[in-house]
Amino acid sequence: MIPSQEAGIYFLGFGGHARSVADIALAAGVKDMIFVDAQARQGETFAGFPTLNLLPAPLAVGWSVFPAMGDNLGRRAAFELQDISVKLISPTATIGILAQVGVGTMVGHHAHLGPAAVVGCGVIINTGAIVEHECQVGDFSHISVNATVAGRARIGSNVFLGAGATVIDKVSICDNVVVGAGATVVDHILAPGTYVGTPARPVRNRSS
Repeated sequence: MIPSQEAGIYFLGFGGHARSVADIALAAGVKDMIFVDAQARQGETFAGFPTLNLLPAPLAVGWSVFPAMGDNLGRRAAFELQDISVKLISPTATIGILAQVGVGTMVGHHAHLGPAAVVGCGVIINTGAIVEHECQVGDFSHISVNATVAGRARIGSNVFLGAGATVIDKVSICDNVVVGAGATVVDHILAPGTYVGTPARPVRNRSS
């Protein structure tokens, strides 16, 4: 989903997630893009599109900036430095009636947002992920590949939900939480930290 006036997009990042974002952008009809990454090698390209080490100032006329890094805090930092005004939604994703998607958010191929779901800014809803009816996902969170957030669940900001993880209906997760791949969250998570297993339990360090 790109406003029709967009001439092209600068993607901040050149890692694996940036390549996934580029694929969605092409599928959504974006014609031109440039990757911006301080670590990119001179002359490095992906799918024929170039890289820069620094974002140009001023930007090319009609171009937008999109945070294309997988790291939640990196996307938050991009919002603090840049005017982010577009969102990217794969044409194979399904978006329910009254669902809302914030700017700087990517909704991946074959993902599903249920009716009246609300997804914040700078979020990743990755390939095949499901965010069901009336769920809320806070800013700068990442719902990974094939993860499921059941109806009316609440996901805070800066949450990472690992691949294939499940959050059952009406459960809430606070800000700054990592849920491991394949975990099942069956109770509210009220404290930041890392949670793994089925049912999901906090990971304790050796001194705990």
